[in-house]
Amino acid sequence: MSEHEYPVVGLPTPSETYGPGDAVAIQLDALETNDKPCDDAGIMTAYNFASPANRRSTGPLDRFIAMVESPQYRPMIDFEEAVRGPVEQDENYAEQRVTITGPDGRTTTYEFGLSVQSVGEFRGCWQTDRVVVV
Repeated sequence: MSEHEYPVVGLPTPSETYGPGDAVAIQLDALETNDKPCDDAGIMTAYNFASPANRRSTGPLDRFIAMVESPQYRPMIDFEEAVRGPVEQDENYAEQRVTITGPDGRTTTYEFGLSVQSVGEFRGCWQTDRVVVV
């Protein structure tokens, strides 16, 4: 998939009505049932919410899918439970920690880093700049 085919059509995309916590929740909801309504729909939804800078370093889509399927992020796919911490926001930047209980029962804590986009198709929307294991 090339950049001009972004976002993936038919799946959730950023909106100016979503706060940073909403953006994280939408991605988690999609990843919880990754293959609905189609294969890797959850990962593709996360890709839709990835900021342009994030996509430049993790894309294109096939590379992004492979990254999420790697051992570091695999617990996020079809997870059992997600416990979201508070959103810590400083103007146009926000962070939220999420502890995921993966399908194997093990827990992993991730920190989502988001920012409001100042240019582009999703100007004014919260998008994910990074997701790191903490």
